[in-house]
Amino acid sequence: MPEVAVLIIGLLLNGLGILGCIIPALPGPFISWLSLFLFFLLPEHEIGTITLVITGIFMAIVTALDYIVPILGAKKFGSSREGVIGGMIGIVVGLFFFPPFGIILGPLVGTIIGDMIAGGTFTKALNSGFGSLLGFIIGTSIKLIFCIAVLTLFTINAGGAIGQLFTQWFS
Repeated sequence: MPEVAVLIIGLLLNGLGILGCIIPALPGPFISWLSLFLFFLLPEHEIGTITLVITGIFMAIVTALDYIVPILGAKKFGSSREGVIGGMIGIVVGLFFFPPFGIILGPLVGTIIGDMIAGGTFTKALNSGFGSLLGFIIGTSIKLIFCIAVLTLFTINAGGAIGQLFTQWFS
């Protein structure tokens, strides 16, 4: 019976992890990775130590990239320090005050405002905002790819047990 609970919790964690890729307040890759860790703790686990460690390293890299890529995007397109800070503030403000579109538009508007405060031209600020938005989209995509890969790994390794679980429920 504990295996059933771990499988259900693991699937829920994977779903929450994928949701966390879109909602910055939730650490999506970490939440998804926890499903592999829980599965690893089962007495007859199918996840090996090496797999768990490698996915854990990837999780840490993906999490770091999520913070770095939007900054690099803004910098690549000429953003000032104030523009980068404005983009970070824009993500938070957009998430809480204008969901779901605010999470996409927040970094763009925040970077533009920050660069305008720094004395940049509107055209330069718009380019920086586009870079920040592009970085945010790339970072989110990287997180989604990781979380879907973890879900796939979890499902493949737990596939037989999940199939038995659904057979028991629906028969």
